[in-house]
Amino acid sequence: MDNRRNTSWQPVHKWYSKLVDAKGHYYHQHVVIPGVLKLLALDQSSRLLDVACGQGVLGRAIGKNIAYTGFDIARSLVDEAKRLDHSEKHTYLVGDATKDLPLGEWKFTHAAIVLALQNIEDGASVIANIEKHLLPGGKLVAVLNHPAFRIPRQSSWGIDEKNKLQYRRVNIYMSHLKIPIDMHPGQKGGPLTWSFHRPIGYYVELLTKVGFVIDAFEEWTSDKESVGGARKMENRSRNEFPLFLALRARKVA
Repeated sequence: MDNRRNTSWQPVHKWYSKLVDAKGHYYHQHVVIPGVLKLLALDQSSRLLDVACGQGVLGRAIGKNIAYTGFDIARSLVDEAKRLDHSEKHTYLVGDATKDLPLGEWKFTHAAIVLALQNIEDGASVIANIEKHLLPGGKLVAVLNHPAFRIPRQSSWGIDEKNKLQYRRVNIYMSHLKIPIDMHPGQKGGPLTWSFHRPIGYYVELLTKVGFVIDAFEEWTSDKESVGGARKMENRSRNEFPLFLALRARKVA
């Protein structure tokens, strides 16, 4: 099966690799990757499975001496990950997270899916596949664009001029949505990727249904700071509305 035909990310791989760069984009470096590493708490005996790894930003962040396997459906992103990561203990594979993973009987102490689960329609199969390849007691860390506050086309910033407040408007939350994302706005007929909005309870149910127990729930805000006349209002709202939701779940023995 040619996986290049089964993902909306293949056509935008060059743009994505340039955006993320070797060290990850700003939020990868300052918020997401530090938070993921803290929740994973890896050591030299750990074996990490990175699902929908993209071009391997997490693999390059964990260090060369920790066993790591990353896979992604987009072959071009896997090729870029291999080019950037020179550790002999790191392996990158092409695979569809919703199908049987190309891992044989391999088992892992840890797994991660970082900013990718909301881009996959069949989330249940992804979580079930991860569970199959985790050892009893193994940890899974999943990071999402926050489902309550970052809903493409259905959430936005607003300004309350009277009270000098910046607020977050949310039009829809409980509904399950399939949302096209125009990767090059203004370019007619440009490439699209897809985002799948689900409420937080959906992810809790996915994890618990296959035997995970959630033991950490974190909401991460931006560490940026505004300048200028609106800085007080903007900084306050930035600290009140998180960008990301992180869940850590442990596989029950």
